[in-house]
Amino acid sequence: MPEKSTNGETATETLERLALRIRACRICVENPLGAPLPHEPRPVMQVSATARILIAGQAPGTRVHASGRPFTDPSGVRLRTWLNMPEEVFYDAERVAIVPMGLCFPGQDARGADLPPRPECARMWRTRLMAALPNVRLVLAVGQHAQRWHLGPLCRRTLTETVRHWREAHERCDPPVIPLPHPSWRNNAWLKKNPWFEEEVLPFVRDGIAALLGR
Repeated sequence: MPEKSTNGETATETLERLALRIRACRICVENPLGAPLPHEPRPVMQVSATARILIAGQAPGTRVHASGRPFTDPSGVRLRTWLNMPEEVFYDAERVAIVPMGLCFPGQDARGADLPPRPECARMWRTRLMAALPNVRLVLAVGQHAQRWHLGPLCRRTLTETVRHWREAHERCDPPVIPLPHPSWRNNAWLKKNPWFEEEVLPFVRDGIAALLGR
């Protein structure tokens, strides 16, 4: 059964209403912090009040913007491999929520690289979204933007330092947070330089996911 919110509504009803507002959001065009979004907004997320795992990413890329579904790109393939999570589980909103820090594709810079997540999203929606996900028992914070928000003062100077201290984040946060590097293929050199990530962190993450999802 969904938990009750403070105003007596069920968490599911609250989240459904909130999700409708987010999917209609145009703040980055109509009231932006800086230059407006250069294209039509298309917020991308996957949410359910029953979800036990939250994947907190960065922002949609071009392929995700086109599909309207999180992680429909090579990064998603690698992430699902990291988590040992088949597509039917990954895209089951009742079990897995996927909410990036920036909900819309932010555009690209002159070199063709994706811009950072839009700052309006987290300021406007993230605290409310987290409150409407009452059953989350594990947060996977993918990349530095997600780690800064979900870890606060536990976030270190560099991503490498933050991920190295993953046990501290898991033990001290409520719900537990595990910081992960972004699964982009551009991070191949980082993965090669830091073999402890795949040797130590990923087995722990997979075991935690299996326990939470009953697999």
